[in-house]
Amino acid sequence: MNTSPNQTQPQLDSQDDATSRIHLESRFANELPELALGWQADTPPNPQLLVLNEDLARELGLDPEALQTPAGIGFLTGTNLPADASPVAQVYAGHQFGGYSPRLGDGRALLLGEVTDATGATQDIHLKGSGPTPFSRGGDGYAVVGPMLREFIVSEAMHALGIPSTRSLAVVQTGRTVIREDPQPGALLVRVASSHLRVGSFQYAKATGDLDLLRRLADFAVARHYPEAESADNPYLALYERVIAAQASLIAQWMLVGFVHGVMNTDNMTISGETIDYGPCAFIDDFTPSAVFSSIDHGGRYKYGNQPVVAEWNLARFGESLLPLLADSQDDADAIAQDALGKFSPQYSEVWSAGMRAKLGLPSSLSAEVAAALVSDLFDILKVERVDYTSFFRNLADAARGNTVPVRVQFSVSEKFDEWLSRWRSLAPDDAAMDRVNPIYIPRNHIVEKALAAATAGDMQPVGDLLELVTSPFEAHHGKQRYTEPAPDDFGPYRTYCGT
Repeated sequence: MNTSPNQTQPQLDSQDDATSRIHLESRFANELPELALGWQADTPPNPQLLVLNEDLARELGLDPEALQTPAGIGFLTGTNLPADASPVAQVYAGHQFGGYSPRLGDGRALLLGEVTDATGATQDIHLKGSGPTPFSRGGDGYAVVGPMLREFIVSEAMHALGIPSTRSLAVVQTGRTVIREDPQPGALLVRVASSHLRVGSFQYAKATGDLDLLRRLADFAVARHYPEAESADNPYLALYERVIAAQASLIAQWMLVGFVHGVMNTDNMTISGETIDYGPCAFIDDFTPSAVFSSIDHGGRYKYGNQPVVAEWNLARFGESLLPLLADSQDDADAIAQDALGKFSPQYSEVWSAGMRAKLGLPSSLSAEVAAALVSDLFDILKVERVDYTSFFRNLADAARGNTVPVRVQFSVSEKFDEWLSRWRSLAPDDAAMDRVNPIYIPRNHIVEKALAAATAGDMQPVGDLLELVTSPFEAHHGKQRYTEPAPDDFGPYRTYCGT
C-alpha cells in the first residue's frame, strides 16, 4: 500500500497511456440492462490521491505507477475511462431496517466495469461517492474523507483476517467541500468486488414481475459465482443453497473476530458471500452481545449478537425472490425454500464452533460436547467480566505457553475464570495454532477515529501506520503496543456514521 502526498492533480483533456491499456468489460450492463442505468461520474474539481492499494492494483493487472499519474487518477475517479467503457448505476430494492423499499439503487456509486484478475477471476471496479444519480433520493451523491478511509481500512483489515470482503483499491480526495453536519472534504472510494449482486437485486427483479429478467439474473449469478450449480438438478435451488452456506460462513467469521457490520439491510447482503458497505461498522472491545455502534440503528436491530438472526431473515427474503424459479407450484416452491433455509443455522453453528475451537487451540480429538461446554462456560464469564475480546485470546495463547499473568490481569478476582483456565490448560491447547487465528491488531475504534480525524485535517501518516498493522494482523510489531489496547475510559460511547 502507498499513501501519496497531497498535491493538486491537473484535469485531463484526453486519455493517455495510463488508461489506454486498461480493458473494462461491461458484462453486467450488457446482460442485465434492466438493472443498469448508463451514467457518468462527476468531475472532481481538484482530485488528490490519498491512498492506493498497490498490491491489489497489481492483482487486477493495473500499473500502480500509472494510477498515480493525472491520467490514472482520472481513471480512478471515473472521468478518464477507456473508450469502450460503459459505467452504470445499478438498480436494486431492499429491506432497510425491516421496511421494504421497492427502488433503491446506486445513489452515489457507479460500476465502472469488470476486469480479469491474476487468477482469472472477474472483479468489479466500482466507485462510491462519485456524484448524484437518478437513484440518489434527495442525497447529494458525494462522500467525505473519513467514511471512505474507514471503508478502506476496515475492508483491507477484514481481507487480511481471511474474511471474505470487498476490497479497496484507492481513496481520492475530490477537492469538493461536502456539507454534512459540518463542511467536510469530499472523497470517493474505488472498491473492488467479485460482483455487486445483492439480495436486493433479486428483490427488485422479482417485483418487476418479469420472470425472464429474474431467470437471467439468477443465471448471471450462477455463472459468476457458483458455476458448479449449473449442472444441478435444480440450478436455482443450488444457487440458493450456496448463498445460504456462504453467508452462514461469513457471519460466523464476523462473530468470531467481534465485527459489527451496523447496517445489514438486504441491499447490503451480497450473493457472493463477501462483506460489503463498511459504513457504520466497528469492532467490539469487550464481549457485549448488545453492542450497537451505528448512529441510525436506534432499536438495535443490527446489534452484534443479532447478526446471525438478521442474516437468516435476509436470506428468507432472498428465497422469496427465487420462488418462481424453484418450482411450478407455489406450495412446492415454499417447501423447497424453507427446507433450504433450515440449513442456515446448523451451517452457521458448524463454522462458528470450528472457529472457536481454533481460537482456543483445542485438540481435534476433543469431543464436540466437551468443547461446546468449555466455550459456553467461557462466554458466560466474558459477558460478566467485560474483558477486551481481541487481546484476551492473544493473552490466552501466552497462558498456554505457561505465562498466565497477561490473561489473569484482564480479570478482576474471578474464581470462575481461574477454574475455567485450569480446565482449559489441562487439555494442552496448541498455542501456535491460536496465534495463527487470533489477531494482535484490529481496527480499534479509538485508533481509527484518531487516524480519520488526522486525515481529514490533511495528515495521512496515522492512516498509513494503522494500515501497516491491520494488514498484517497476526505479526507482532515492535513499539506498537498502543494499537493493541482497548479504548481509554474517556473515549465514551462510540457511534459511527455512514457519511451520507
